[in-house]
Amino acid sequence: MNWIDEGFLISKSSFNENSIIAEFYTMNHGKCSGIIFGGASKKIKNYLQVGNKFHINFNYKNESKSGYFKVEMLKANSPLFFDNKKKLMCISSAMSLIKILTVEFEQNIKIFKLIEIFFENLNTNLWLKSYILWELNLLKFSGYDLNLKTIVSYELVNNEKKYFVKSNSAIKIVPNFLVDINDEDVDLENLLLGLKLVTDYLDKSILSPNNINHPYSRLNFINNFK
Repeated sequence: MNWIDEGFLISKSSFNENSIIAEFYTMNHGKCSGIIFGGASKKIKNYLQVGNKFHINFNYKNESKSGYFKVEMLKANSPLFFDNKKKLMCISSAMSLIKILTVEFEQNIKIFKLIEIFFENLNTNLWLKSYILWELNLLKFSGYDLNLKTIVSYELVNNEKKYFVKSNSAIKIVPNFLVDINDEDVDLENLLLGLKLVTDYLDKSILSPNNINHPYSRLNFINNFK
C-alpha cells in the first residue's frame, strides 16, 4: 500500500546505524510511524528535526511489518528557534503531547491545523500564554475537554473575579486567563499556575489511568521557568 500526504515530525529514534524510526502527524492519515532508511546519515539527518513539516510518501506491504517513508522537507519550523532554549523545549513538549494523546492512523484535521497554529503562536510575544491555551485545545480535540467554563466558580475580591474549582478534598485556583480569553499579558506566576492545572488534569484523568508516564520533555520545559 502506498499513500502521499504532508505532516509534522513528532518523534524519532534510532533504528540501526544508518536509519531511524520516525513518527509523523499527517493531514489525512493522522499519526503514523515507519522507517526512514538513511535517516541517520549526514545527508538528511540535519533537517529531520522534530517539528519540521514534510511531504511524505509512505509505503508498506502488510500490517505485520513496519512501513517506510520517503520525505522531502516543506517547512523548517524548529531551526527558527535554535537560539531560544525555552521555545525549543516548548516544541519538544508540544510534540510529545501529540504523540501521547493521538491514535495511530486516525485522521483529525483539527489537530493537524492546531500544530500549524502552534508554530504561528511561537513567534508572538505572548507565546507562553498561547501555548497553555493551545494545550487545552489539544486536549479538547483529542476527546479530553477540561471545559473549565462549566466547572469553575468565582468570588469577587476587590471587584475582580477570582476563579476556583472546588472538590471534596481541595480548592484549586484557576488563573483568569484560562476562563476569560483575551489578548492581555499574564505574569509568570499565573502562567505557571495554569501549566500546573493542566499537568494535574493530564496526570489524574489521562496518564495515570493508562499507566503512561508524564512526558519528560514537558516536565523539563516547565521546570525551566522555575
